[in-house]
This record gives sequence, C-alpha cells and structure tokens, in this order.
Amino acid sequence: MIDAKRNRERLQKLTKICLALPGAAMEEMHGHVAFKVGKKTFAYYLNDHHGDGIVSVCCKVLAADNKRLIEANPRRFYMPAYIGPRGWVALRLDRATVDWSEVQELVRGSYEQMAPKKLVQQLGRD
Repeated sequence: MIDAKRNRERLQKLTKICLALPGAAMEEMHGHVAFKVGKKTFAYYLNDHHGDGIVSVCCKVLAADNKRLIEANPRRFYMPAYIGPRGWVALRLDRATVDWSEVQELVRGSYEQMAPKKLVQQLGRD
C-alpha cells in the first residue's frame, strides 16, 4: 500500500479529472469513492478494497477491452472484483508513476458510456 499523503494526492488528481466532466458528482461510500453522472457510476476509486492492498481507479470499458488491457499490461491493469466480468477494468494508481493522461482517457471513455447523450455532446472532441 502507498502512504496516506501520496494516496490523498492521487485521489485529488482523479477527483479533478472526474468532476471536470459535465454533471459529474462524487460520492464516498464504504471506504471507496464513486464518481457518478446522474444515478450511474462511471468510475470508482478503490483503496485496499476487501484487503487487496491495491489503490486503483475502475472504469467501464467497451466489450472485451478489459481482458485485452489486462493481457497487454498485467502490472498496471487488473480485473476488479464483482464488476470486472460486467465490462469494468481497474488501473493501478499505486505504482511509482501514473500516466494521468491514460487515467483521463479511461475515465472519459467510461463517462461517455454512462452519461446521457446531451451531456456527452457538451464534451466536444479534442
């Protein structure tokens, strides 16, 4: 597990990415944080979820992308408990370095799947 200060900093960075999306909200629940749009969760911040010792962000991905990402880089990606088989993937945030542009891309992709079309349209395209 990473230290508390580093953990706070990573949650702050993730929160900034998530809450920059239209209509996004943050909800703390049972030792983790859910980022929602309306009633749908588009990202979870997990810290030592069920004692696994891992800090990560979990996002919804396109069909079979979770397995592809995990196979391509099992040190960074893993199948999160419970939601993984339903199309979610976890990206570890407890590594020495985190590619925050990758985190942003993953979060945005998940948001686009969960948000109403009118909010997705507000994003525009880079």
